[in-house]
Amino acid sequence: MVALVARNNKIVYYKAFGMADNTAGRMLKRDDIFRIASQTKAITATAVMMLWEEGKFDLDDPISKFIPEFKNPRVLKTFRYNDTTYTTDPAKSEISIRHLLTHTSGLGYGVIDGDEQFKMLYRKAGVTDLFTTDTISIGESVKKLAGLPLHHHPGEKFTYSEGLDVLGYLVEIVSGMPFDVFLKTRLFDPLGMKDTWFYLPDDKASRLVPVQQPEMGKWVRYPVTFYDPAYPVTGARRFFSGGAGLSSTIVDYANFLQMYLNGGELNGVRILSRTTVQFMMGNHTKDLMGDPGTFYGLAFGVLNQTGQDMGGKGSAGAFGWGGYFNTSYFADPKEGIIGLIFKQTQKAYSDSTGKKFRVLVGQAIDD
Repeated sequence: MVALVARNNKIVYYKAFGMADNTAGRMLKRDDIFRIASQTKAITATAVMMLWEEGKFDLDDPISKFIPEFKNPRVLKTFRYNDTTYTTDPAKSEISIRHLLTHTSGLGYGVIDGDEQFKMLYRKAGVTDLFTTDTISIGESVKKLAGLPLHHHPGEKFTYSEGLDVLGYLVEIVSGMPFDVFLKTRLFDPLGMKDTWFYLPDDKASRLVPVQQPEMGKWVRYPVTFYDPAYPVTGARRFFSGGAGLSSTIVDYANFLQMYLNGGELNGVRILSRTTVQFMMGNHTKDLMGDPGTFYGLAFGVLNQTGQDMGGKGSAGAFGWGGYFNTSYFADPKEGIIGLIFKQTQKAYSDSTGKKFRVLVGQAIDD
């Protein structure tokens, strides 16, 4: 793993531990590159809010205004497992951009969905979840997604979803730029995030950390399953997943978080206004997440007073998230602290380092 802590705009702890690749005997380096998976979501949400600030759309605009395939959504009513046929009811409202940002649209997440019915429907429709080496664009996949039924009526529940993939395609439509180009020119280059990519350039590919899993007391390479772990360096390089597709270094992502702690600015470069950042950290899901200590804003999970009082997670207002391959982060505006811990593991069921890391960072504060 690599761990980093910053306080008051300065890195105060930054170390690498163990092996990047046990099979090859390669030691982990601090500037190695990790698949950050769902940590991509906050970056996509930031791109959306940059365009919102420019007046390109309202957050309560229906997404069908820009992607017509989402017009007249329907909610799943009945489903037959033997042949995947189903019936639906009309949704009570259109899916809005705000619904997509807050995971309240009713869309699902295919292969990692909590409902087997939706796993089957997404697979049959050919929706691409998470990341791929196949030759498909985000727009092509999103249009397939648009024809499928919803888990529930928009705005009624919190269902973790591919909504940020839809929003990545929205960024392409509104900006007139491929999503990867928009992020590089408007966000990554200005923030000095030189190692953050959907697909790694050849001169950076050797720094990618393989995904590993424990097996018979040893760490071994994770095999190809429903995804190919080599996706950031091989394949068609066409699928820019707004929900899960980026790879990055721990320092690059720390820069991104520091921009938020600074109220939308880093090193003299302003990405968002202070007022927009404040608005994004508000409670946009009320109690829909089902977690009494956390609500969801427009880009992050945010700790409330109950969450602070539970202990070990930081101050009320601290925000964070994580990724499928066991990368995680938090930022605490009250304490001026950023903490990140990056791993590339699967099936490490007894791993509690992420939780303990947050406790350790908190106990280290001594003013």
